[in-house]
Amino acid sequence: MASALKYTTLLLLVLLMCLGTSWAKIQRPAKQLAPALIVFGDSTVDPGNNNNISTVLKANFLPYGRDFIGHRPTGRFCNGRLTTDFLAEGLGIKETVPAYLDPKLTHQDLLTGVSFASAGTGYDNRTARTFEIYNYGARRILITGIPPLGCLPIERTVRNVYKKEQSCLEDLNQHAATYNTKIQKMLDLLRPKLAGIKIFYADIYSPLINMVQNPAKYGFEKTREACCGSGLIEFSYTCNKRNPLTCSNASTYIFWDAFHPTEAAYEIVAQHILTTSIHQLLM
Repeated sequence: MASALKYTTLLLLVLLMCLGTSWAKIQRPAKQLAPALIVFGDSTVDPGNNNNISTVLKANFLPYGRDFIGHRPTGRFCNGRLTTDFLAEGLGIKETVPAYLDPKLTHQDLLTGVSFASAGTGYDNRTARTFEIYNYGARRILITGIPPLGCLPIERTVRNVYKKEQSCLEDLNQHAATYNTKIQKMLDLLRPKLAGIKIFYADIYSPLINMVQNPAKYGFEKTREACCGSGLIEFSYTCNKRNPLTCSNASTYIFWDAFHPTEAAYEIVAQHILTTSIHQLLM
């Protein structure tokens, strides 16, 4: 799961029109700016599909979801909403993007967008996937890179068993940066081959590394440890309500569990995407 390739997420934005936002908290605009948001990816954008899949990778129990609407776990690997939820709100579509496998899914949910993401999914062929959704009519697409993997609590914990490194692991971060560069080059090659397509890279690396390097600027206090449990290794079933070490205020942490950011961090990532990549789609 810590593999760089498993953090690649594909976002499909359908018929975007216009957008304006700032670094303030994301507000739902008075006018809907896009009809739908469709999401493919892994645990970073899974809103609960794994609740209905036979897998050990689940998050449909507390303390996951404790800061979500209604203070309830949904299957999101977070204390609250995900980046894709904030994107949907910033586009004026809805507050959250539901899971495609949610048994309570409505026809309206399908019309305004769902997430097909599933925690634990690994790398698939991005080029093949892009051609597939293009053939289904997609014309505005965002493909994310991967985050600074060397800053994830789990990676820093494992490395520190052998070495006492207090900062992020630069070799892993460099691997992530190199991979992101290759993704951007791949998109440059794809554009001329697909008539009428607008396909862009969505940078999640920069906002996350900026948070880690300048936490006070974003209101964070904890950059090394996650909120859940000891903050060093816990995620999924080891991040549970029986763990007495879980923090009381996740908004001061960048990471919720050893792999995944907090709702507060996800909102900042969404703000960055709204003002950069989505802006490109609208030009």
